[in-house]
Amino acid sequence: MDGNGRWARARNLPRPEGHRQGALVTRRIVEHCARRGVRVLTLFAFSSENWRRPPAEVRSLMELFLVTLRRESKRLASNGVRIRFIGDRSAFHERLQREIVSAERLTAEGERMQLNIAANYGGRWDIAQAARRLCAAVQEGRLEPHQVDEEAVAAQLTTAGTADPDLFIRTGGEHRISNFLLWQLAYTELYFTDTLWPDFQTSDLEAAFADYASRQRRFGRTEEQLRTGDLRA
Repeated sequence: MDGNGRWARARNLPRPEGHRQGALVTRRIVEHCARRGVRVLTLFAFSSENWRRPPAEVRSLMELFLVTLRRESKRLASNGVRIRFIGDRSAFHERLQREIVSAERLTAEGERMQLNIAANYGGRWDIAQAARRLCAAVQEGRLEPHQVDEEAVAAQLTTAGTADPDLFIRTGGEHRISNFLLWQLAYTELYFTDTLWPDFQTSDLEAAFADYASRQRRFGRTEEQLRTGDLRA
């Protein structure tokens, strides 16, 4: 969800105002995805690299995060949306950590859509923490080295239990994934738009869906295999 700061700068507004507008857009997009039948939506809210931003902006982001969680959790729960946080939450202050736990508990029964919030998340961190867990399992004799395969790694990632994303959308005009879900995006369709996040509308989301629907996903197979239905490995 990129472009909040640039949106604010273009209007001679402080950067926190861009983030506040971005939060309002997030609500609309989450609700639209739930209506459209999206089963899992993952939002990159705060990366592990975002701590490098000016301290005042980081504080503002943390406060917005806290306020938004308190405001939206009940609304999401009543709409059947389950919240799950992925990332290293230990770096957040205690109030925010408590609010995260509270939001997860409040929405735990939601079955309409799972909303993953990537906060203090980095793809490299995710793979590294999975590797540490696997190393510990081998060292303790719970796992043999030859058992460390792709499935074993995936089971230790923060997204364990959910399918890899079908579609990745990045707003704001940058054409990179910026350390997001590096393992999980191996066969994901990538979609980039110049629209800044605070300007992103449900019509923009529908354009991304339409573009995705026009693509042929082969997963290493040939067009002929897909055409004939021969999907053997």
